[in-house]
Amino acid sequence: MAQAQQAMEPEVAQPLTVLSEEERLFAASVREFAEAEVKPYVREMDEKQKMRPEIIAKCFELGLMGIEPGEEYGGSGGSFFMACLAIEELARVDASLSVMVDVNNTLTINAFLNYGNDALKKKYITRLATDTVGAYCLSEAGSGSDAFALQTRAEDKGDHYLINGRKMWITNGNEAGIFIVFANLDPSKGYKGITAFVVEKGFEGFTVGKKEDKLGIRASSTCELLFDNCKVPKENVLGEVGKGYKIAIETLNEGRIGIGAQMLGLAQAAYEAALGYTKERKQFGQAICENQGVQFQLAEMAVQIEAARLMVYNAARLKDAKQPFIKQAAMAKLFSSEVAEAVASLAVNLYGGYGYVKDYPVEKYFRDCKIGQIYEGTSNMQKQTIAKMLLAE
Repeated sequence: MAQAQQAMEPEVAQPLTVLSEEERLFAASVREFAEAEVKPYVREMDEKQKMRPEIIAKCFELGLMGIEPGEEYGGSGGSFFMACLAIEELARVDASLSVMVDVNNTLTINAFLNYGNDALKKKYITRLATDTVGAYCLSEAGSGSDAFALQTRAEDKGDHYLINGRKMWITNGNEAGIFIVFANLDPSKGYKGITAFVVEKGFEGFTVGKKEDKLGIRASSTCELLFDNCKVPKENVLGEVGKGYKIAIETLNEGRIGIGAQMLGLAQAAYEAALGYTKERKQFGQAICENQGVQFQLAEMAVQIEAARLMVYNAARLKDAKQPFIKQAAMAKLFSSEVAEAVASLAVNLYGGYGYVKDYPVEKYFRDCKIGQIYEGTSNMQKQTIAKMLLAE
């Protein structure tokens, strides 16, 4: 009878926070790299607004720039979930490096994996995974949340295309050598004229313009891109002509999980800093963590981070399992970015006056986290996506 009862009981799934041994070791190796080789330069890179080239080179050497592609492309052959683990662990030390790795993996490489033909995959994924940073170029001055209002134009010249226009707020703009550029090839068709093109840094008519002076993630370059009769080979169309809108939407759906992981890492870093400080800081004859009010704040931070981790990990697992994940991705990005801001703000408060100066790390976490509610779809856009999907259920 006991055997029969045991057989009838449903198998209990592992909690989402439980990692496989491979995932645990991978995350630990990324953390070790970040702590030993990135952390000593974080403040310098933030102040100079520039990523150290040797750190970028080390990311390629460790396989962090091409986590999902297989060995045939020079990649690590890992999962999307592992890419999110890397993004989280890097963000715990430096959000700027985290977003560079994020954009290379979840946007640029994923676009090639999902939509590139064999020739484009072989030519560009191999470079993106081994030695060349990538960038994803959708936004424009008048085309942010309304991404399909873009004004960059492409013209078919028979044996090549010419692109004219300007892109704004492009992550990795200075470091990138390969750019996925969205331009409208036939404006009469509206958004159905949008096409994705692969542009290399050395292409005629292409220039990297002004680098933005930002509040946070300052070591990550965010640049304007200029296209003045930029000549693009005919074979450098990514996916089908006129299907760029589909590539843009579906790639961003995946990328939002990466931003969720970035915000999760930031929140974790702010919490750990605050927890450590409250154990050391003494007021009225005792460590401030002995005060119940402080304890409640720490508890709230930990709860919110755990909830964000569950949401981010769940969305990434769903994506790897080829299950619907768009609603979960939007929820994960929305919630984790709000958690990061709330936790970083509380961390600054717990540090008191020290939290407001650059001698301590929490002011940087506070500056870095704000972008999470803006890029790859604002919080309001995530709410709109979630609501649409709820109403359609």
